[in-house]
Amino acid sequence: MIDQIVAQIDDLNSQDPNKEVWDGNEYPKELIYGKRMTEMLFEYDETPSVAMQVAARGQHVMRWSIPRSDYPMDRKGYLKWRTDLKVFHGKLLSELLEKEGVDQELIEKVNDLVTKKRLKNDLETQQLEDVICLVFLKFYFTDFAAEHEEEKVISIVQKTWAKMTHQGHEMAFKLDFKESDRSIIKKALQ
Repeated sequence: MIDQIVAQIDDLNSQDPNKEVWDGNEYPKELIYGKRMTEMLFEYDETPSVAMQVAARGQHVMRWSIPRSDYPMDRKGYLKWRTDLKVFHGKLLSELLEKEGVDQELIEKVNDLVTKKRLKNDLETQQLEDVICLVFLKFYFTDFAAEHEEEKVISIVQKTWAKMTHQGHEMAFKLDFKESDRSIIKKALQ
């Protein structure tokens, strides 16, 4: 069952018109993101639940369908966009799971995970947040840091770190950062 669901998520994400180059090959952006999420999830937990596997792979399913540019380019617009995305992802994954005939409990759990319900009270939601943060730090931080002022980068590192558990912190310390990135991260954590 999980293989079929992952394949369906990948089929949807392979339609992403946005591309990313990785190891010399071009991929649909959200397809490679989903694969990175799954890879990091299994580094984080060798035996994750089915709900975690679906939520990780579908975290950004069809994200390009709701462009950031459709919202005001301020903090309020950004937060509204993020909220709308979470609801969209939860609904899309719920519909996909319903078509697969899975039980309502799994559908609700996946929806809760991707919408981050009970972030502070649910261990798996906290663990998924760790995986999201670790994927950001491992695959996207260098480009983010290069595009923004150091003060903003430091602030984002601090906010990212505050979302993570002790296990997430331990894994982050083991990531292979460029020296300039490691320096900014150290500043942020002082």
